[in-house]
Amino acid sequence: MGRLGMRLNRRGFIKLTGAGLAASSLGALGFAASGDALAASVRPFKLTATTETRNACTYCSVACGILIYSLGDRAKNAKSHIIHIEGDPDHPVNRGTLCPKGSALLDIVHAPTRLKVPKYRAAGSTEFKPVTWEFALDRIATLMKQDRDANFIAKNAAGTTVNRWTSTGMLAASASSSETAYLTWKVARSFGMLVFDNQARV
Repeated sequence: MGRLGMRLNRRGFIKLTGAGLAASSLGALGFAASGDALAASVRPFKLTATTETRNACTYCSVACGILIYSLGDRAKNAKSHIIHIEGDPDHPVNRGTLCPKGSALLDIVHAPTRLKVPKYRAAGSTEFKPVTWEFALDRIATLMKQDRDANFIAKNAAGTTVNRWTSTGMLAASASSSETAYLTWKVARSFGMLVFDNQARV
């Protein structure tokens, strides 16, 4: 008893007594099995079996980093299902934070009205029809070339070489990285485009 008294000080004795009283009171009130029931009801972490993909938010020019978590076996031709989107804590822009629109990205991904394929409305038609990306890109390239060939200005009235194309413009994406924006600028200027702006200013 003397040895036990040396190891158990007054503060420890009070803690031990309080814990025993609490346990016996819970048992007397019929909550003895609550601990087991609580442990059985704990759900596994929902992101354990997911694949993490880094991306940028598609909304504004801030270009916050996001983490996209998809669930699927990653087999060939199998479609994964996005179950969670959150801010990227390692991204230098937002450091894991997201605005209300960015926080609602999961709802946008699964929205039934979300456009998933390019659509084309033929001349004289009143209906947009889904087309392939090959058709859409070829159509855009063809129209751009036709317009440039018809409206390109090689020299001005004074005979100075200007190489201008003023009848078509480009609106660049605001969520692009600096490197992508630089390349987009170079491509637009190489065509001779003078009308060039960024979605961030709209």
